[in-house]
Amino acid sequence: MPISKASARWTGNLTEGSGTIKTGKGGITGNYSFKSRFEEGEGTNPEELIGAAHAGCFSMAFSKALSDAGFTPTSVDTIARVHLDKNDAGFGVTRIELETVGEVPGVDNDTFQKIAADAKENCPISRLLAPGAQISLHATLS
Repeated sequence: MPISKASARWTGNLTEGSGTIKTGKGGITGNYSFKSRFEEGEGTNPEELIGAAHAGCFSMAFSKALSDAGFTPTSVDTIARVHLDKNDAGFGVTRIELETVGEVPGVDNDTFQKIAADAKENCPISRLLAPGAQISLHATLS
């Protein structure tokens, strides 16, 4: 299996500095700053990147699980809302809300929900994040 990599460069202090995040194969390059992470500034932030990774991983795992069950999806669209909260230990990702819509010919809603729940539990990024963050799922069959 390949080893994925990404890099980040930060210059300056926390509140006035800025940085650049890049994926190893050049698919994503983004600027980030204190304002893009804790306020409404332009750019990305680590939590958005975690959300993108989780949404992508879940969508792939769900698509595979549906196909394995005999239901080839036309599409799976997922949004991940990553909550960064502060508690006594400091800042941490406390919960992630996955919201997915699947266009899947021939599947009934009960089967769709069961497969979605299993994909949420078993996608590699969910397994990575679940010990520290509560992960919820709202799945809609279109």
